[in-house]
Amino acid sequence: MSKGIISKDEDYSQWFNDLVIKADLAEYSPVRGCMIIKPYGYSIWEKMQAVLDKMFKDTGHSNAYFPLFIPKSFFSKEASHVEGFAKECAVVTHYRLKNDGEGNIIVDEEAKLEEELIVRPTSETIIWNTYKGWIQSYRDLPILVNQWANVVRWEMRTRLFLRTSEFLWQEGHTAHATAEEAIAEAEQMLEVYADFAENWLAVPVVKGRKTPNERFAGALDTYCIEALMQDGKALQAGTSHFLGQNFAKAFDVKFTDKENKLDYVWATSWGVSTRLMGALIMSHSDDAGLVIPPMLAPIQVVVVPIYKHDEELENITAYVKGLTTELKAKNISIKFDNRDTQRPGFKFAEYELKGVPLRVAIGSRDMQNGTVELARRDTRTKETVAQEGLADRIEALLEEIQQNIFKKASDFNKENTTEVDTYEEFKRLLDEKPGFLSAHWDGTPETEQRIKDETKATIRCIPLNNKQEEGKCILTGKPSTQRVLFARAY
Repeated sequence: MSKGIISKDEDYSQWFNDLVIKADLAEYSPVRGCMIIKPYGYSIWEKMQAVLDKMFKDTGHSNAYFPLFIPKSFFSKEASHVEGFAKECAVVTHYRLKNDGEGNIIVDEEAKLEEELIVRPTSETIIWNTYKGWIQSYRDLPILVNQWANVVRWEMRTRLFLRTSEFLWQEGHTAHATAEEAIAEAEQMLEVYADFAENWLAVPVVKGRKTPNERFAGALDTYCIEALMQDGKALQAGTSHFLGQNFAKAFDVKFTDKENKLDYVWATSWGVSTRLMGALIMSHSDDAGLVIPPMLAPIQVVVVPIYKHDEELENITAYVKGLTTELKAKNISIKFDNRDTQRPGFKFAEYELKGVPLRVAIGSRDMQNGTVELARRDTRTKETVAQEGLADRIEALLEEIQQNIFKKASDFNKENTTEVDTYEEFKRLLDEKPGFLSAHWDGTPETEQRIKDETKATIRCIPLNNKQEEGKCILTGKPSTQRVLFARAY
């Protein structure tokens, strides 16, 4: 393929990797399993961050920050939680280096920590230890806190953005006086994530609950949004957890209620990560490069001048200056690429690779005719239009592009969600037509695990507001009251 990107139909995994690197989103770091997010990639993450941060604050949450290091003893207080993360923890045992006298830097064995510290894989334990000092009565509730941070989960097999040992995320941690309030919070945050995924990322999602096998470690209930990538694999794009009183009991966080009775606090946690970058790339992009929804594009419009003489460039520049003012007034980001070090053709290919939604080309003949050439990234179509009213036209086109990208992904989801009634058909479709398979399941963790072991497909979720219907489990033939969504997943 051009630009050194293999076709996604030939090797989807390699296509994704090529695209992340060639489009300047990220690269591998000297530290195995970690990545360097490059400025262009980080600018997309910053836009995601800004939108989500406003959504969190609009729903009453405030940001705080908690330590990167967590005492090992904190993890042992919530048994299921530590069991869920034990194999992924990075552990700090010493606090000093020294020179061995031969020019080598070694760990100072005398500088051993009294208690090992865990580099946070998630912050429930240290936050609930902190909340104990913040909460005495119902007047102190609810606590609605979010943290933007990095976390470490030691991974053996890593992929840029999708699974790295260190990644960026946000984690919300809330405390409530009643179970009902906590459940409402967990459900509300799921809706926030779904809203963001569909209206900003342009990624259609299925909202649902995880099965007990797939729940977050230490949760009573896990809500999730599941997205379908172009290779037919599912991607968990966000989770929200009802933690019950598990962490409050583990850290002895009690409050006096309105009846002056002592009770444990009810908890939630919820988070999304830089994995959303993977969702954006794999949902929309093609063999020519990234396709970025206008709502999240760092550069929404790029203008490329085509000229032979400085005088022609001056005329084009004067026009673009006015267009820039108009677009900025509409909160549309625009870049005027007047570099004289690269030819227009190179620039066209570069911005196509980087997924800029709209490209405007203006030459001297366009200036004479009062026209420009508009090129859409989503459809890769071009048209010549009048300069007059161009800002309004661009504004409308960006909205149309956003909707078109979402519609294309939605149509793909519908075409690749299939109801299956037999285990033979289930196994065949997993190989022949990957996607969401809607099937009956007998509700037991044993059946779920056996299907996973035999097919590598997991129950992605039990959809919310699921249609109730009688059926038989595809594996055991036992009675079932509803279908669940299976898929192979990232």
